[in-house]
Amino acid sequence: MGVPSPAVFLDRDGTLIENIDYINDPRDVKMFPGVPEALARLKAAGFRLVMITNQSGFARGVLTQEQYEAVQARVMELAGAGMIDATYMCPDFGPRRKPSPGMVMEAVRELNLDAGRSYMVGDKDIDVLCGRAAGTITVFVRTGGKPDPVDGVDFIAADFAEAAEWILQKST
Repeated sequence: MGVPSPAVFLDRDGTLIENIDYINDPRDVKMFPGVPEALARLKAAGFRLVMITNQSGFARGVLTQEQYEAVQARVMELAGAGMIDATYMCPDFGPRRKPSPGMVMEAVRELNLDAGRSYMVGDKDIDVLCGRAAGTITVFVRTGGKPDPVDGVDFIAADFAEAAEWILQKST
């Protein structure tokens, strides 16, 4: 399989796009400023970009597969063609759900990634805890509305663009 690649694991709602509870309409997708450019810079630096998202709207009965796919298609369109290498989604409250590192570890195995050289970026404590449990470097972004993360986060950024800049500086 070759040498494992570094990755940036990305939370979706509140990190890349505005957080709307149980978003189910692609017209409501609003990507934060600077996200597409930051994704492109990370990709150009050799990072694999992997979205890790909990979507409990399925289990709650307020989100259908068709709605999720339409929203996800819009997110991918706004992110830019080919930017996101893979998406891992948990539709329920099972063992893969963040803060469990389950989805990250699946991606590590399936995509030949190096967790120790990778980053987890998110706007919630569960993202930080997930990344820490998976052995990644953790970055908390304040765009989700929570002012401070759990103790032990490696970096706190105002937004994803600042997080990407820090990752690029740290990885050189």
